[in-house]
Amino acid sequence: MQKIAVFCGASIGFNNKYKDDAERVGAYFAQQNIGLVYGGGKIGMMGTLADELLKHGGEVIGIIPHLLVHEEVVHSDLSQLIKTKTMSKRKVKISKLVDGYIALAGGFGTLDEIFEALTLGQLGIENKPIGLLNTAGFFDPLLAQLDVMVKEGFLKQVNKDMVLVSDTIDDLINQMTNYKAPKISKVVNTTVK
Repeated sequence: MQKIAVFCGASIGFNNKYKDDAERVGAYFAQQNIGLVYGGGKIGMMGTLADELLKHGGEVIGIIPHLLVHEEVVHSDLSQLIKTKTMSKRKVKISKLVDGYIALAGGFGTLDEIFEALTLGQLGIENKPIGLLNTAGFFDPLLAQLDVMVKEGFLKQVNKDMVLVSDTIDDLINQMTNYKAPKISKVVNTTVK
């Protein structure tokens, strides 16, 4: 994996374990020579992750839409900062640059971005690995909801299995490195089996 998009919160959360894991991910990426592509902020989980990677000499590419440049605190020390016209163009740019996606603890934006990546995988538009770093069980309720979606016939098990989960970054990267995308037919089948 040469570059990975990491989606995470613009706040730090109430549990110090989230910040600790963001630092671990940053240090791990630098050690493994994995470039980070992220939202470009210097606050919250995003800032912690970027700062740690930069501290260890890693590559950090921030991608931020113009409309957030004034509202968010943009990181000024990145390897590269790319500004896009819209949120949609930001997602496309991230997709073109990365070999996989990871979500750390975060809010609506984090879920929006990781679910868009999952949808692209489900439709066979992309075949990139998608992981959740499940710090302190943060994603357990979400994973339980995915089980309900399978049980109730709204999600195929094969698509749920695209979600790689671990509570350690080294195990998650190992799963991502060995990921095999499900076979998708050229015609999207809306019937869940």
